Amino acid sequence: MNLEKYRAVIGLEVHAQLDTRAKFFCPEAVVYGAEPNTCISPVSLGYPGALPSINAACIDLAIKMGLATDCQIAESCHFARKNYFYPDLPKGYQITQDQTPICFGGKLEIRLKNGETKTIGITRIHLEEDAGKSLHDQDPFDTLVDLNRAGVGLIEIVSEPDIACAEEAAAYLTEIRKLVRYLGVCDGNMEEGSLRCDANISVMLKDATEFGTRVEVKNMNSISNVARAINYEIERQIQIVESGGKVQKETRTWDAATGKTFSMRDKESAADYRYFPEPDLQPLRISQKQIESIRAATPELPESRYRRYVGEWGLTDFDATVITERREFSDYFEAATLSGANKKAVANWMTGVVRAYLNETATDVAAFPIAPQTLGKVVEMVESGKINLNTAKEKLFVHLLERPDDDPEAVAVANDWLSVRDPEAERAQVRAVLDAHAEKVQQYRNGKTGLLGFFVGQAMKNLGAKADPKEINRIVTELLQS
Repeated sequence: MNLEKYRAVIGLEVHAQLDTRAKFFCPEAVVYGAEPNTCISPVSLGYPGALPSINAACIDLAIKMGLATDCQIAESCHFARKNYFYPDLPKGYQITQDQTPICFGGKLEIRLKNGETKTIGITRIHLEEDAGKSLHDQDPFDTLVDLNRAGVGLIEIVSEPDIACAEEAAAYLTEIRKLVRYLGVCDGNMEEGSLRCDANISVMLKDATEFGTRVEVKNMNSISNVARAINYEIERQIQIVESGGKVQKETRTWDAATGKTFSMRDKESAADYRYFPEPDLQPLRISQKQIESIRAATPELPESRYRRYVGEWGLTDFDATVITERREFSDYFEAATLSGANKKAVANWMTGVVRAYLNETATDVAAFPIAPQTLGKVVEMVESGKINLNTAKEKLFVHLLERPDDDPEAVAVANDWLSVRDPEAERAQVRAVLDAHAEKVQQYRNGKTGLLGFFVGQAMKNLGAKADPKEINRIVTELLQS
């Protein structure tokens, strides 16, 4: 199969469940994991005479996402009925937006592994309600239906077909998830279904002028599965074309266990849904004052923070990427630097011991016991040479996890953890290490500079935990170059 002859054309449709306390058009609570069919009402069940009313919080969240993706915001838009039959759609139709999306004409910049950036167009962001959930694995004979999710507010973010490969799709979806979390639009949890992605994929010869037949792939519950499904579907379609066949326009489902897509049904067209304006809801009017109020309340976006961290604060791409992944983590980092602690050093702690602790204990940074100003003080103590880095990480940090209200410097003094400087003894010890390893010294001077860490480690081992590694490093470097 000659993959080089073809190029893929990919567009993503991302559904983000809006993080509101109540559903979109009815008052019942949105509670993930509630007992099945307990968060329901006559409106969400489609009872005759039950009328919808708009939850204004859903409108604000959609506008917030639109502004963050450089969309235009519609001054007037209306809702439509999308008609189709499915067991978990109790009304027999979905309230959505068809011809007049609330946001349109946006874009999102993604960053690829090679450091390059690419702009992906966003066709539209529209509002709609969610359907219920069919459970196919709870009963050996029947499909069960839970309608708790029916009526929950969603935005659907539809990209332009600007995505060329699985890596770009994963990067785009990562940025979308980061944005909805930063903005408080959605919790971004794909495993729980609050963020869902459908991929539209086609292939074409590289010199062709028309797109190939589009296939939609559903049921992908992680970013890695989106990438896997796209790679599989690209190869499947190319094999069909190479063998003289025609790709069918259809909707397929992804099976993560087999790593394959399977046909679900023929792809519907807009005519199949018989869209018409929702007669029970007035057109939605959005004022410029409302838009500007939401814009003013929007936090600094992750891409802006990334650029500031790399361009102004001197952080590495890795540090800036990890720190901006979640807004709460980034907020903590910034708060830890307010005392004047070295920003790169704070970043090292955040991406090192702090992140490791959060991962190992499955703790959110909001519940991290050490206050950011306390962490900043620990970093300052290390940077000023008051305490050795290993002692700070292995002893002081551990102590503060248990007793976070303690003053870090007082703790270090009480436990005799502060560094003790003896310049003559330090220099003598470094000389002794270099004399004992004359062969390695020659190797270092011949270009094997990675041995520097070995010399520092040997000297630190002999001097004990109170010596300052940075000072020992300086002495070793000085003597090796003399």
